[in-house]
Amino acid sequence: MTKPAIWYFDLISPFAYLALTKLDAIEELRPVVMKPIVFGAVLKHWGQLGPAEIAPKRVHTYRLATHLARSLGVPFRFPPSHPFNPLAMLRLLTALDGQKGAVREAFRLIWGRGRDGNDPAVLAEVAAAAGDPAALGRIGEQPVKDALRLATEKAVAAGVFGVPSLLIDGEVFWGVDAMTMARDYLVAPERFLSGEMARVSSLPVGVRRQL
Repeated sequence: MTKPAIWYFDLISPFAYLALTKLDAIEELRPVVMKPIVFGAVLKHWGQLGPAEIAPKRVHTYRLATHLARSLGVPFRFPPSHPFNPLAMLRLLTALDGQKGAVREAFRLIWGRGRDGNDPAVLAEVAAAAGDPAALGRIGEQPVKDALRLATEKAVAAGVFGVPSLLIDGEVFWGVDAMTMARDYLVAPERFLSGEMARVSSLPVGVRRQL
């Protein structure tokens, strides 16, 4: 049986929304499981700042996402504030076991329409899209919180360092621009095992920056 790919995401990322538009091309070749994770916890593990935590990079990132959405012809509008706390929506999607219709609706509302992901009405719309309105009541339950934390820990253990990331047979493909590479890998994985691709995968470190 073919092992499914895992798409790790956090609603806080506009690039996850844009990558979602390219996921169909991956699913033509491999089943995909959607897994919400906490981007902040991933950053903390690797000792990194998020793009929105570096003032000039924040503006650049927002403009880049807006430009990319326009070039892709994807409806796009930033939510009322960013960064925002995505935990409620992440827990809801965890309670819904990453149901694809719910994930897509959450991204559409937050990034396609610029809605507030913490708005109870938005959370209710996502639960309704999954056909499980009662899921709203499970957001605060400990098993749901634990499941989200465990998914994040598993992602980090697999080498995930950012969102969105697509995990295929142990290989991590990060970001919207890596979706084409992920599809090429599914078509011909042997190309990643030889030549320059193999060489750069174990390239020696020449110098380390002193922190």
